[in-house]
Amino acid sequence: MALGIGCSSRPGKAGNNKTGSWRVFKPIFDHDKCTKCGMCKTICPEGCIEESEDDFFIPDETYCKGCGICAEECPSDAITMEQEEK
Repeated sequence: MALGIGCSSRPGKAGNNKTGSWRVFKPIFDHDKCTKCGMCKTICPEGCIEESEDDFFIPDETYCKGCGICAEECPSDAITMEQEEK
């Protein structure tokens, strides 16, 4: 399948495209500060933050691109971005 003019890759979402291999920063979730509001899951552009059985939120690092939007928007500052070590 040929790509259209101006396209560098096929359209899709992170669920179909593993982005974790080129990420520079990764989110670290502090469950002691988390109020379980779900803002991180709501605003994640890749939809890679899921709710765990204990109602906390965790990112799927295979699909997280490290954009930091979750950390920026977290009302309780429970998410920090740390440089990826590879």
